[in-house]
Amino acid sequence: MSSRVVICGINTANLPKISHKETIALIKQIREGDDQAREHFLMANMRLVLSIVQRFNHKKECVDDIFQVGCIGLIKAMQNFNTDYNLRFSTYAVPMIIGEIRRFLRDNSAVRISRSIRDNAYKVLQARQSIEAGLDREASLDEIAAAIDLSVNEVVYCLDAISDPVSLFDPVYHDDGDTVMVMDQLKDNKNIDENWLNSVNLNEAINKLSSREKEILMLRFYEGKTQIEVSKEVGISQAQVSRLEKNAIAGLQKSI
Repeated sequence: MSSRVVICGINTANLPKISHKETIALIKQIREGDDQAREHFLMANMRLVLSIVQRFNHKKECVDDIFQVGCIGLIKAMQNFNTDYNLRFSTYAVPMIIGEIRRFLRDNSAVRISRSIRDNAYKVLQARQSIEAGLDREASLDEIAAAIDLSVNEVVYCLDAISDPVSLFDPVYHDDGDTVMVMDQLKDNKNIDENWLNSVNLNEAINKLSSREKEILMLRFYEGKTQIEVSKEVGISQAQVSRLEKNAIAGLQKSI
């Protein structure tokens, strides 16, 4: 029995399949104004749109809306595809469809990006697609920057600006039934348990010092004053400042 998925009223089991050769032939017929070829071509590529829509299932937007936006990307890809290159249509269409969906999600996001950055980002995506159409590899940042007269830093900034934000609670994969989230794979070298405990111990040790010892440590190590400056400020000799400072440091070292 054929597996089927129904989305936006379309049963995927009934979708036609076409070869690369048929794809090129249909696109040429479409360019000549053949509406029947256009309908057949779009229906045959609905599976491609559906496969991409599945990548965005975790988004809060309605999946039917995302599917329809993906179809717009498919139509744009069909209109702009160059049959002169020995390139499969799906290779060209996938980034076009993904870009259309991402623009839709970005425009409906609570995070707003300035129009100028969005315009530059669109130029970056277009340049990347154009460069990669004639290559068997991904376009480099230098190639993209040269094509649209931007610096590499500006290209990186634009791409980062339109990247979808990731929640710390987004699932990465499932491990024996347990969901591993993004936050589970992040490491904080600063706020680890050992540092936190050392901080607690240090605070407790400081609280055990006399008010004069606390004052001297504050002036010496937080305000960066010399022992002579401290002695003048607190009204004791430098020798007393030195002795109190050493005693305070020794007490702290002992406590932690």
